[in-house]
Amino acid sequence: MAPAVVKTKFAEALYEGREDEVSAPYPLKRLGVPDDIGSVVTFLLSEDAGWMTGQTLTIDGGVLLGGGV
Repeated sequence: MAPAVVKTKFAEALYEGREDEVSAPYPLKRLGVPDDIGSVVTFLLSEDAGWMTGQTLTIDGGVLLGGGV
């Protein structure tokens, strides 16, 4: 997976104290939260993804749609 900034302890240095500024370029106007990633992981572990192989899933709140940050 290729997530953008997700609000976790690990990523705090990327957004702490300036979340609005960091999330401004995101089309969804918010940073990711762990549930955003968890729901994709749940899908990948399910039979619905049983035929998927060798994919990189970009989970970025639409950042790449706008040309990136």
